[in-house]
Amino acid sequence: MARFDRYLLSHLLALFGFFSLVLVAIYWVNRAVGLFDQLIGDGQSALVFLEFSLLTLPNMIRLVLPISAFAATVYGINRLMADSELVVMQATGFSSFRLARPVLWFGLIVALMILVLANILVPASRAMLTARSAEIAANVTSRFLTAGEFIHPTTGLTLFIGGLSETGELRDVFVADTRDPAARRTYTASRALLARGDNGPKLLMFSGMVQTISTSGRLSLTRFTDFTYDLGRLLDEGALPRRTIDELSTSQLFSADPALLTETGADRAAFLSEAHSRFAMPLLGAATALIGFSALLLGAFSRFGLWRQIGVAVLLLIFVQLINTSASGMSLRDERAWPLVYLAPLTGLALALAMLWLSQRPRRLPRPRTPPRPAGAA
Repeated sequence: MARFDRYLLSHLLALFGFFSLVLVAIYWVNRAVGLFDQLIGDGQSALVFLEFSLLTLPNMIRLVLPISAFAATVYGINRLMADSELVVMQATGFSSFRLARPVLWFGLIVALMILVLANILVPASRAMLTARSAEIAANVTSRFLTAGEFIHPTTGLTLFIGGLSETGELRDVFVADTRDPAARRTYTASRALLARGDNGPKLLMFSGMVQTISTSGRLSLTRFTDFTYDLGRLLDEGALPRRTIDELSTSQLFSADPALLTETGADRAAFLSEAHSRFAMPLLGAATALIGFSALLLGAFSRFGLWRQIGVAVLLLIFVQLINTSASGMSLRDERAWPLVYLAPLTGLALALAMLWLSQRPRRLPRPRTPPRPAGAA
């Protein structure tokens, strides 16, 4: 690699790291606020919040990298143009396509990072996130056993706990189960313990009684020394998270196994669209860098910067993103429309090539206006 290529590439990578760090931090703070309220409010520790935050980072980084590549290219090239560095290189005979070579290397590096994230790190992190979410959803202590509050985990079921001891013992337990109209039962106990069972957690109640009211209004009372209540019935299995297509590997998405289609609730079109988007997004990351570079080459040297060209680059990026959104929507409706996923990155690359070709065409200078001759002059 030539010295100029190494210089420009290192310059772009440094800016790319800076913009990526800033954008990821902004995305993370926005996400962390809601995540913090959800987890800490459910009684989880700060370590669980940190774990969930780290598991959401790969997907955030994947979404941020194309924007960071575009911002780093536009900012870096604009500064080099203002410092006349690119102007000197153009004066030495470098064509626009030759100047774009380190930018292409930069785009390929970004594309490789997105490729690894989309096909390896993001599915793995999403699968771990779903598994941990299922564990927390199944944690009855954090979801339901809140002291001093009447909780209704499902229709017809009320749970109240008077207090929690330091050893984890439950005090003054009240459970009202009215789901069966033929026999409405109320359980009370002075103390209770939680225990794990084969089919879910169990509530071991001591020194209490069961009041049963039949449909005829007859009340029966049964006192007990110890009684086991199945808390697994408190869990709403439908509310537990299930696997989504984001968690599946790329090979599973291409195969579109009927069992996976049933499990995720998605169709074959969604599987193929997601699988091909994992290869189209890296190309889009490279295209954004080339769009930003080629758009700035359209302008001439100016100490005030290339704001007009920067505006053109931003508009082109928005245009490519609109194509990406529309094409992704169409690919989700028809399994034969998966080639549309590649329309946005190919359009971006075509626009970049066209602007590189236009930037090296000779510019016509405006003809100087000749002053009008005075009347009567020879």
